[in-house]
Amino acid sequence: MSSSPSETLRFRWLDALLPDVPFDGWTDAAAEAAAQRAGLSEGKQALAAPNGISDLIDAFFERAGQAARATLAAEDHSALNTPGRVKAGVKAWLAALEPDREAVRRAAVRGLLPWGALPAAQRTWRVADMVWEEAGDTAEDYNRYSKRGLLAAVIPPIVMYWLDQPLDEDLDAYIDRRLKLASGIGRNIGRFAKPLLDALPVSRPNRSRNA
Repeated sequence: MSSSPSETLRFRWLDALLPDVPFDGWTDAAAEAAAQRAGLSEGKQALAAPNGISDLIDAFFERAGQAARATLAAEDHSALNTPGRVKAGVKAWLAALEPDREAVRRAAVRGLLPWGALPAAQRTWRVADMVWEEAGDTAEDYNRYSKRGLLAAVIPPIVMYWLDQPLDEDLDAYIDRRLKLASGIGRNIGRFAKPLLDALPVSRPNRSRNA
């Protein structure tokens, strides 16, 4: 799939910025310096990232998601159950982020600030959506949103744990515990929500007497 001009410029800018992020953070000053090195005029900057640094962080995590999808597509997960496929998706995404671990740490810190909280939540939702899609989930009802919401809730603590560079077996165990917790909460929600949803009146088309 070919990239749009804005996407090409955005990733060009991102590549120029990433080496500085571990030292300077995801800041406007660092982004401006990177734009100059990348030879991006103000007009090209506006085309590449109209929302500034937030768009560049989006591009950073978007590229990790694309890499995770490629990794998962090349692997055979047919023998895995659904939790196993979800775990594989999370680990593929973390592996894609591995070369830029410090950039992830800086993004996590920014996400804790009031002006960064909403964009961070939106990015986490997109990661959860990617993982569930790659796990084969095709739900279109409320289950689609509950699954993604529950996974999105456990991704931040998984990332914070991963940032401390745990042993592989410790990371595996931690992810298992978090996913099991999310699954348990989901079952409890479903136990209460399904009877309520089933009790809702089913809408039927109106029929006139002369029909």
